[in-house]
Amino acid sequence: MTKSKTPVEYPFQHGEKNEAFAAYFTGQSYLQPLVNDPTLEISVGQVTFEPGCRNHWHIHRGGYQILLVTDGEGWYQEMGKPARLLRSGDTVVTHDGVKHWHGATSDSWFSHLTITAGIPEWLEPVAEQEYDVLKK
Repeated sequence: MTKSKTPVEYPFQHGEKNEAFAAYFTGQSYLQPLVNDPTLEISVGQVTFEPGCRNHWHIHRGGYQILLVTDGEGWYQEMGKPARLLRSGDTVVTHDGVKHWHGATSDSWFSHLTITAGIPEWLEPVAEQEYDVLKK
């Protein structure tokens, strides 16, 4: 697999700049809502991270999150565990109450479909020194 130099355009567009959650990200992300029906208990979207972009540590309360990686390379880490390198085709299930973060590697765009239930509790940013030591 080659590293993605630009955000994924197929099968899902990368969407608009993710301004609604910008305060909880280091770097620029993009969001394309795919299912946002208030009568459902889940939302589905395509999230794209520019190289080096990542979200803050967070916990899903009263729910979960499923990530389906569609393009590029990224990181996923749960508190107290080593970071996991993600590539297209990888999946991650984050259960209720698990503190974690995810984002792009420093040199690749990273996109994933996200299926989310519950309410995210946003916490502290991932420390620069923690992110900078991640090597493939």
